Amino acid sequence: MSMFDSNLRIPLAKILDLEVNIDVVDIGASPSGGAPPYQSLIDNNCASVVGFEPDQDALDVLNNNKKATDIYLPYAVGDGEMHEFKHCAAPEMSSLLEPNFKVLDFFHSFSDFARVIKRQNITTKKLDEIREIKNIDLLKIDIQGGELIVFENAIKRLRNCCVIHTEVEFIELYLKQPLFSEIELFLRGLGFIFHKFVPLRSRVLKPMLVENSRTAGLSQIFDGDALFIRDFTKYDKTHPDRLLKSAIILHDLYHSLDVVYQLLDAFDRRRKTKLAAKYMAAIAQ
Repeated sequence: MSMFDSNLRIPLAKILDLEVNIDVVDIGASPSGGAPPYQSLIDNNCASVVGFEPDQDALDVLNNNKKATDIYLPYAVGDGEMHEFKHCAAPEMSSLLEPNFKVLDFFHSFSDFARVIKRQNITTKKLDEIREIKNIDLLKIDIQGGELIVFENAIKRLRNCCVIHTEVEFIELYLKQPLFSEIELFLRGLGFIFHKFVPLRSRVLKPMLVENSRTAGLSQIFDGDALFIRDFTKYDKTHPDRLLKSAIILHDLYHSLDVVYQLLDAFDRRRKTKLAAKYMAAIAQ
């Protein structure tokens, strides 16, 4: 079977002549890191976003550029308790957790990036209790070590979630930070399985440099974005609507063609359609 990039760029809804809207929740929606991983869903007018960003400057940028169907809120999502938010010299390092300089000092520039320039007490909100959220199909989360506490307080909301895209770390960049293994174990208990890294990043330890770059990687895995999906061995028990939504997310954003086929095949068995065969024909051209 030959598969060309041109076929992968065609939205699944167009390939299969579907009209499906994806409900996206984005925790840590700051635009400072560039376009979000679900940007193509927005461009294709098949997603609605509820985003959260406690930094007012970043929130203003989001609200000034949003579509009519999108909502961006100033909430810090967590366990519903008050926490001290650490504003760091590099905004993307800001966190509810304390930077762990014992680790950060081993890497170029990170001790400077993580220098705390302001401390602010903020009250967090549990994802399960945020009324502006009606449904979650795709959860994207990037909040510098606070991901697990969000999951622990989102059991109801995650019950119907199809895909989770979360930042994960493999070493303690922040004090008492849950690492990938803890996040994977918790999400596995909710019926998710780890799918793949998108991407996985390494960083070189001092004093070495790679091609004179302070940000290049070498041997030590540092962090990454991890993708979690519903267990493909249980698709026959998954609601058909969630099968289609999962298929759209995994085709349009992550090119997970084999899983998409399984989702469509399970949908076909439930609804007596032939979407899987149509999909296979489209990607094999």
